[in-house]
Amino acid sequence: MSPRPRPSRRPRGPRPLRPAVVLAAGLALVGLLPAPAVAGGRPAAPDLQQRLQELVDTPGGPPGAIVVLRRGRHTEVVRAGVAELGGRAPRSTDYMRIASAAKAFSGAVALRLVDRGVLGLDDTVGQRLPGLPADWHAVTLRQLLQHTSGLPDYSNSADFRAVITADPHHVFDSRHLLDYVAGEDLLFTPGSRYAYSNSDNIAVALMAEAATGRPYEQLLARLVYRPLGLHETSLPQGYELPEPYLHGYDTVLPDPPVDVSTLFGASGAWASGGIVSTPRDLAAFIRAYGGGRLTGPEVRQQQRTFVEGSSEPAGPGTNAAGLALFRYTTRCGVVYGHTGNTAGYTQLAVATPDGSAALAFSVTEQVSQSTRPALLARLRAVQEDFVCALLDDRGH
Repeated sequence: MSPRPRPSRRPRGPRPLRPAVVLAAGLALVGLLPAPAVAGGRPAAPDLQQRLQELVDTPGGPPGAIVVLRRGRHTEVVRAGVAELGGRAPRSTDYMRIASAAKAFSGAVALRLVDRGVLGLDDTVGQRLPGLPADWHAVTLRQLLQHTSGLPDYSNSADFRAVITADPHHVFDSRHLLDYVAGEDLLFTPGSRYAYSNSDNIAVALMAEAATGRPYEQLLARLVYRPLGLHETSLPQGYELPEPYLHGYDTVLPDPPVDVSTLFGASGAWASGGIVSTPRDLAAFIRAYGGGRLTGPEVRQQQRTFVEGSSEPAGPGTNAAGLALFRYTTRCGVVYGHTGNTAGYTQLAVATPDGSAALAFSVTEQVSQSTRPALLARLRAVQEDFVCALLDDRGH
């Protein structure tokens, strides 16, 4: 196992930010120099290259984009734009924040423990975490993983917002993030409907810790990183990123893009969105996880029982929610995976149901329905084109 990269000793401080940028990006926690290129194996189809370049060239679009496609032993990398303004093209080994795609990792930990009989999908918060509010005690692990728990989202708490707006580098006690909403009632009867909540995956990680007596970070290493050979993935606490990294930007025309890569630390997102990885590692992870290779058939069947619900942001096609996994039904077929966004980054990672192929699609700008609806629609359309190429190629 290669040594973990050390964070840069010379973190690049972000330029002064518009106050609205700090607040809007904080709530998501939980004319460029294009350099299009293709690497690895045969060249990418010209239409895919063109589509990715057009996304980067969109006014107010992401400064950089990279897609890693894995089919069998073949890896293909399509990229456009730059890893840093004025610099080189993105690489599959560049570090980045994977945002809510980290929820798939907490799902992997929990479901592997379920597969081993250490946890049960119907274990309740009251059984595993009796110190949490009594009103939450009937919530099950299954409901947490499927976002049907009704837990209020700590990242929407006024107190949490105030802390992170005043000091974006504030180091939170990650295991007490739910304290911000401990005085609130459930939003609805557990299991009665779907509502995406960052609180859910914090509780998932806490239940895994309670069941094993081990820190969540150790569980990630034992159950996910090592078995899959993910040497470029970690869950830090601070705001620094290992080098080299994809620089994430806030782009609001007519102002120039603002580098927000190190604006926030990871402690305020933790198991809900704090993981740092690379496009290469993310593709390898989702191929195993989305392809159902980390658990046995019984747990996999439970995981793939879907309800109506979208990831955040929505992925390509029609979305449905399983257990820490989303089904994306595109015009070309079905893939399983997860999305995520945070300050400077938007992610999609998906795999075919049998794990024969997968892709990781990363752009260096936060794109969401609430802030950039038109750009999100365009991004989803390009993502669907790549999914179709993945599925079509697999069939030949």
